Parts: sequence; C-alpha cells; structure tokens
Amino acid sequence: MIPFVRTMAFDYGASKQVSPLIRRVVAPNPGPFTYTGTGAHIVGHGEVAVIDPGPDEPAHLEALLKAVEGERVTHIFVTHAHMDHSPAARPLSRATGAVIYAGGEPCRPSQGDERLEAGDDLAFRPDVALRDGARFRGLGWTVEAVATPGHTASHYAFGLIEEDALFPGDCVMGWSTSVVSPPDGDMGDYMRSLDKIRERGWRTLFPAHGPPIREVEPFLAAYVAHRRHRAAAILAALDALGAANVRQLVALLYADVDPRLHPAAAHTVLAHLIHLVREGEATCDGPPAINARYRLRRLRTAA
Repeated sequence: MIPFVRTMAFDYGASKQVSPLIRRVVAPNPGPFTYTGTGAHIVGHGEVAVIDPGPDEPAHLEALLKAVEGERVTHIFVTHAHMDHSPAARPLSRATGAVIYAGGEPCRPSQGDERLEAGDDLAFRPDVALRDGARFRGLGWTVEAVATPGHTASHYAFGLIEEDALFPGDCVMGWSTSVVSPPDGDMGDYMRSLDKIRERGWRTLFPAHGPPIREVEPFLAAYVAHRRHRAAAILAALDALGAANVRQLVALLYADVDPRLHPAAAHTVLAHLIHLVREGEATCDGPPAINARYRLRRLRTAA
C-alpha cells in the first residue's frame, strides 16, 4: 500500500509558509485529478522564484501577486504544460517581468475521446528551454532543473538545494498515483524518472497536488511497487480474458475506484500496454491505441 498523505491545512488565496524558504498558495481548482487544487510554491524571500503558478484564474493570480508584494520575482519554473500548472505563467510574467523556464518540447495531445480533466496546455511556450542539471540562483536559494520525463515528455522537477527538497510536479503526488497519458506520457520513461528521484535521496518532496512527503524513500518504494503490480495485473487480466481493449481492462482492474477517475486510468493502462508491447510481454492488433485489442504474448517452449 502506498502511504498517501492527504491531510493539508490551507485556505484558498492565502500564502502559507511550509518550510524556511518555501511558501505555498493553493489555486481554487479542486477536482478528482487535482485534489484540493494546484499548489503554487514560492521559493525565497525578497528575490523569489515561483514553481508551477497554476491555472489562469483571476483570483488565483491576484493571490500570487499579493503573496509576493514588495518582492522581486526573478524566475517562473513550470514542471509541465498542463492546464492546471502552466497557464498562469504568462500573466504572472507580464505582471512581474520574471522569465519563464520549462522543458522546450511542446506537449502532444492525448489519445482517444477520454480526456483528462486538466487537459493539455497546447499554447504554452517557455521563454527559456531547460536542460537537465541546470542551476539557477537567487538571494539565498539555488534551484536545480531535474529532467523527469514520463508524465509528459518534457516534464521537469525542481530541486531546492539549500533544503534538499524536490518539487516533483506530477511525477509524484502525495494523495494519489500519477497519470501517464500517451503519446506525451511514456511508462518506461516514467519508471526511470522515479528511479532517478529515488537515487538522489531528497529529504522532502513538495508535490503540486497535496501536502509535502517527508518519508520519501518508503513512499517512492511503494509508488514503484504499485506500478509494477499494475503491470503484472494487466498481464494476468490478458491471460484470463484472452484478448481485451483498454476500456475492458479498466472496468476489471479499477472496479473499486471512483468512476470519475476511469478516464485517467484508461490513459495509464494504455501507457502500460504500450510499454508491455515494446518489452515483448504483450501483443496488439495493429499499433497500440485506446481501441486496439491486446493479448498476452505466449512464448513457445522447446519440446
């Protein structure tokens, strides 16, 4: 079981100090895929950076500007181009003069009719495209860009060196597992990104959705185990059914999950299937897609 952390004290529109160098402002966009809303994190004092400013919602932008009143915003970091993370970056930049940093590859729309609630921010473009390991400095803080593709192709996490803390965006969420939605999302990349975060050994994670994760290694170990268990369950279901499409697998494997989350589950199951086909553990009638039929690959054994 993943030791989810779901209790978080906050008020919409208020800036809350969550560590010596970090403040959080939660956007009023709660939902089944965003939990209580997107947590925009402000790093530093006097000269600050904003990580994942969130949706372009007037009251939220006003709250962010109020939180940094009298300070200079120098950097805006965006983990990925989804509608609950990136749209406020440009209006915040216009209001403050800060430069926007994010992965340079535009997001690609997800497959199928089952769309995710947050959606893709196809119009988003950063001022500066990031590279893995790049460091940015402000007054008393250092932020490192950490490439973590998988949730999206150009997803980045951001490390705050002074606190040994990581802002993992949607690569890791404290309240739920993350969605991996092809073609922009890739399950193989995602698993490698989780391993990369574990190897670094960060002391604290500050997800964009939900409260901080302070018992990092046990949490990430369970997160990885969950993904591996899900892949094994998909293979077992294919073995039992003989052949199935994504929707049939979701109905079977997520029967005890809130139906509002089934569209997200469909995307993640598709990501698993693409990876399983690529690894030779499953086969597909034609190119892997939402409506394709999948089968367990049965290897011939010598007589």
